[in-house]
Amino acid sequence: MTRMSNMLKSIFAAALAAGALFATTALADVTVYTAGPQSLIDKLSAGFTQQTGIKVNVFQATTGKVMARIEAEAANPVVDVVISASWDTATDLAKRDWLLAYTSPNAAKVPDFLKTDTAVAQGISALGIAWNTKSGTPRPSEWADLTKPEYKDLVNIPDPAQSGSSFELTAALAAQDDWKLFKELKANGAIIAGANADALNPVLQGAKAAVFGAVDYITLAAKAKGESIDVIFPASGTVIAPRPAMIMKSSKNQDDARKFVDYMLSDEGQKLVADQMLMPARTDIPANRPLISELTLLKYDTKEVYGKRKETLATAAETFK
Repeated sequence: MTRMSNMLKSIFAAALAAGALFATTALADVTVYTAGPQSLIDKLSAGFTQQTGIKVNVFQATTGKVMARIEAEAANPVVDVVISASWDTATDLAKRDWLLAYTSPNAAKVPDFLKTDTAVAQGISALGIAWNTKSGTPRPSEWADLTKPEYKDLVNIPDPAQSGSSFELTAALAAQDDWKLFKELKANGAIIAGANADALNPVLQGAKAAVFGAVDYITLAAKAKGESIDVIFPASGTVIAPRPAMIMKSSKNQDDARKFVDYMLSDEGQKLVADQMLMPARTDIPANRPLISELTLLKYDTKEVYGKRKETLATAAETFK
């Protein structure tokens, strides 16, 4: 009887252990680090959890802070999926062999230039001039308009050291005229004013008239809410900022991470992206905003631009000190 009792206890304990293991595996959370808008990741997380039962842990910050956290946790990785505001992040992490190769079946209608073996765009933003329509200043149409006397001390510029998209625009425009435009902006009282939201908020509040190089979806969303703000894309050209989503090779939840990327690129997920005034990565998802085909894009060598990142940031800091 004792032997039988011990055997039953052992079987019961094993069953409990197996059940606990199954529960842990089945209910494991997915951890996402994102530089995107908080409202977007909140809605994507809620939709994904409702559809799959898998919970999502989120860290939302600027691209710089996201990358700093990944670096700090390199010895003991936590993150499963990374969504950046700069494609350079995907290039950098791929070079380090930190990314898992995965092509979602839902990426079939994502253009080739917006995906690689290890990254795929969640959505795309473009940079423009965010202009307060009640500022009493003339409506700008070109970047150089913000160097005019009417805009004296009324222009903010997002910090290229904090914003990957601002860095690309700065580098692309500076290469055209050896920093002449930025020197004229400085002479006219333009200042570097922190990350994208920090640069835009004073314009929304009326303390400033315009942002030079505003991330468009933030401005378009504010306009849709009734703010006295508009976004202008100069005909001389601008840059786009695809937002790469990547699965870390160190992820302990790779299957669930793949499911999250699949959901992000699903009809439902891409509609949520479009609702945030971002361009969807998929070409078959409509959006109530200008698309890439409607913009003039600056021509520049991305590898060369990022190869001189330190020099460019140093020159920008020196120009606006």
